[in-house]
Amino acid sequence: MVAGQSGVAHLHGMDPRLLRHIQACNDHPDLGRYTPLRLGAEQVGWLPPALAARLPELSPHFRAGPEGVTLDPALASLAERSAALAELAAKLAAEGVFRPRKELFDVRAAPGGPVLAVLDRGAIALLGIPSQGVHLNGLVRRADGLHLWMGWRSRHKPVAPGQLDNIVAGGVPAGLSPRDTLLKEAEEEARMPAALAATARPAGTVSYVMANPDEGLRRDVLHCFDIELPEDFTPVPGDDEVERFELWPAARVLEAVRDGDRVKFNVNLVLIDLFLREGLAGDPGGQLRQGLNRFR
Repeated sequence: MVAGQSGVAHLHGMDPRLLRHIQACNDHPDLGRYTPLRLGAEQVGWLPPALAARLPELSPHFRAGPEGVTLDPALASLAERSAALAELAAKLAAEGVFRPRKELFDVRAAPGGPVLAVLDRGAIALLGIPSQGVHLNGLVRRADGLHLWMGWRSRHKPVAPGQLDNIVAGGVPAGLSPRDTLLKEAEEEARMPAALAATARPAGTVSYVMANPDEGLRRDVLHCFDIELPEDFTPVPGDDEVERFELWPAARVLEAVRDGDRVKFNVNLVLIDLFLREGLAGDPGGQLRQGLNRFR
């Protein structure tokens, strides 16, 4: 492996050490074992069998049938559907089935589809409902090559404590677009001026379907953005989610993803997508690129 002047290593073939992260984020049982969750005619989620059997018992608004578990079609408005889901979530939270996040996410059948309801973020994966997030790659192109700003997650976070993350990342809350979320998170997490954050450009999406024993079935779509940062900009933690930021050569980031497990599980996918776009990793058969988009 030879590094060029850009300070990055070029791989001639697909590296299985990168592929393992994609496989880890798609380590889920056959979805045929799950029960569809429907809001009227739209399927919005996948329920594990035990939970599917309980929903009609927990709420009179849910009915089991040959097509899955369906919310009463008479609840036709967003407010009515949201209230029924909130009532169900409150009962499940009281049983300790999930931890409420006190942040609402939109409920859609597909990432670009209409909003059918809103639901506490903590219950989204529990019901196998699609979730969306934003991730920002902070790029600094110096004379000695490409560098990336990386954040160290707080050791007190419930998910991936103390691991490496993008400079900015966050879930898309109800009512906000991915770009709006990016601008909000950039200020909150990295003290990035709005005018600078607005120069971020969309770079596509990555997605995965992951069975998480603590959360449920994650069906996540991550909107990736790149931003070219000036050398005189230094991100500063703006909340308690990030302990510090460090500027790493791209080759070091690639090594961290390829050879270790210090990077948050889904951030690995965002970085692999960046490596492919920047020509830092080879993928002659397209296996990595194909694996980065698994939404179902």
